[in-house]
Amino acid sequence: MVTTVAIIEDNIEFLSRFRHVIESSPDFSFIGSAENGADGIALINNVKADAYLVDLGLPDINGIELIKLAVNIHPDCDVMVITMFADDAHVIQSIEAGATGYILKDSTSLDILECIRTLRDGGSPISPLIARRILQRIQPVIPNATVQRASASEMTGNANVAISNELLSEREYQVLQALSKGLSFKEIGSKYYISSHTVARHVKKIYRVLAVHSRGEAVYEATKLGILSA
Repeated sequence: MVTTVAIIEDNIEFLSRFRHVIESSPDFSFIGSAENGADGIALINNVKADAYLVDLGLPDINGIELIKLAVNIHPDCDVMVITMFADDAHVIQSIEAGATGYILKDSTSLDILECIRTLRDGGSPISPLIARRILQRIQPVIPNATVQRASASEMTGNANVAISNELLSEREYQVLQALSKGLSFKEIGSKYYISSHTVARHVKKIYRVLAVHSRGEAVYEATKLGILSA
């Protein structure tokens, strides 16, 4: 299935490069672009893409607002930030707004295509530098999350209600447990009476929280940080 992609980028050189990369692959279809925030709003309102590539440093509107708009209007889409900003504030704001990927503009052409494929497969591609920053940011609150989970388990005897904190919801924790057991998205959906697409959205959130890109990494990090039992 062909993945449709729209780009919101004010730098003509980068826009041309991204468009060329997408148009050169038979797996993708370029369906529109915008060079500023105002045109970006019109693009999102009028063009439904599978994936939007959004720059944060637009001349008129903060790219964060476009991420929120895209996710609100097209809940099934993915938004990947492509930017020069690697600071904590931009990263966290983008993720909170609904971005499912965050890569820096020094990524190679092949990296960009692979990142979009990862997005549509339920992953959350993040540049290594950004992933490290996110992990460093959330590590201080992990011990508290572990204590909360242990405390809840002792009171209820049910680990499924153990995580009641800002990192993962109860359902996301259930999905994470199922991932650790090797269940497919379809099997997880059947187990909890939700669609495979909903499972994919939960998995993306889990990947973002743990700053990982795959099931194996998610299970490894969750076990290392005490979210899952060894």
